Amino acid sequence: MKANLGGLDQGIRIIVGIVLLALGLMAGLETPWNYIVGGVGLILILTAGIKFCPLYVVIDVSTCNACRKGD
Repeated sequence: MKANLGGLDQGIRIIVGIVLLALGLMAGLETPWNYIVGGVGLILILTAGIKFCPLYVVIDVSTCNACRKGD
């Protein structure tokens, strides 16, 4: 599992993830949308933490300048 997230991408994912997770939890998890929003937030935080996004592998994208193919 090679890192494919750059620093800016990680920062954005952490901030957006925290906001989404908070929104999902603040409403008391009463509707399915709260679970979805909270889950997406948690996924963003986790992918930022491990510096790897499986979706980026599928679409062949890397925001990590030091990790690009051929470097």
